[in-house]
Amino acid sequence: MTDLPFLAIDKTARRICLDGRNPAFYCAPNRVYAALHAVCPTFYWEEQKQWFFTRYDHVNTLLRDRRFGRQVLHVATREELGMPEPCPHTQNFDAAEAHSLLELEPPEHTRLRTLVNRAFVSRHVEKMKPEIEELANGLIDRFEKGGRTELLSTFADIIPVTMIARMIGIPEEMGPQLLKWSHDYVGMYMFKRSRADEDAADRSAKEFADYVRGMIAERRAAPRDDLLSHMIHTEHKGQYLTEDELVSTTIVLLNAGHEATVHQIGNSVRIILESGLDPAAMFRDEAATGRTVEETLRICAPVHIFQRWCLEPAEIDGVALKRGDKVSMILAAANLDPLKYSDPLTFNPERNEAPNLSFGAGIHFCIGAPLARLELNIVLPLLFERLPGLRLAAPPKVKDVYHFHGLERLDLEW
Repeated sequence: MTDLPFLAIDKTARRICLDGRNPAFYCAPNRVYAALHAVCPTFYWEEQKQWFFTRYDHVNTLLRDRRFGRQVLHVATREELGMPEPCPHTQNFDAAEAHSLLELEPPEHTRLRTLVNRAFVSRHVEKMKPEIEELANGLIDRFEKGGRTELLSTFADIIPVTMIARMIGIPEEMGPQLLKWSHDYVGMYMFKRSRADEDAADRSAKEFADYVRGMIAERRAAPRDDLLSHMIHTEHKGQYLTEDELVSTTIVLLNAGHEATVHQIGNSVRIILESGLDPAAMFRDEAATGRTVEETLRICAPVHIFQRWCLEPAEIDGVALKRGDKVSMILAAANLDPLKYSDPLTFNPERNEAPNLSFGAGIHFCIGAPLARLELNIVLPLLFERLPGLRLAAPPKVKDVYHFHGLERLDLEW
């Protein structure tokens, strides 16, 4: 047992009962992860009906282990696995996901990632620094004199979606619509999602895909210096991306390119303000800023769970897995492993220990990590420099979107 009444742990059987939609959990998941590390770091989650791994070394190894993958139907049929047929009411969502970088394994994954990767390597992303600074300063200009703001809607929502839209070649004025589609889309990853969530995700997936097809037609006719034109007109070993692959890849880049970073800007500002530490010291130079950003990514990661299919029999931490089993790795819990981090629940911007796993590892390591890190390293120091005396104006409200972790509102004043 633990001192958390909503968490039941059977240590001997390595099983837990926990409602993922309970605000006591998703508002403060770190204390649950700490309890699990102390008693049962590898466990079968009864409500989710699968095994979960939280130890840093297990998660890091599993993310790289080729016996586990994002696909499984290339090694077994639905009948063999007892997997139901796709639901007709999510066919548009399923079609948009069919060629997603996040859902593929080699060789398809290698081909798509090779075509996209060039735009996201650090040396290309670094050139965007002046643009990010200009955009962030312009947004702060709008609310600086007011003495207060709701940071997500006036700042955090806008920067990542604007920058990824510019990279791909989507008009900036589409930003609010992209946010709506994306929010509906990620509703599919919530625990105990409802039929209404599924219908909203499917509807937005269709609208999103139709819009991207229109953009593809424009770029085929008149290429520009943007990532969409590059993906359309560049070949890899004699092959071009199909239209369906282009649609899936564009959607996943737009979603992944901003959703997590929006959460992380809010999470980072919150953790810095709640720490009571001096922001000026945290951002005193480039090295200190980098450490601070990595520590916020460690202690309040925006994406908590990555899942994999077991492709062949395997044993991890004494758990025997068979082909077709689905397992989950809790990245945010791995970032709190007491075997890797001293005093893991404490925010320490001077920490210099194991690298966090917030962007994953292996072939599915987040392609947008260099862009996300650059955005965080620019906008966080800028906020605290431009708004001295920044403080919370109200308790932050956490979104009910576990296994993402982010805020609904972040009201600030200065």
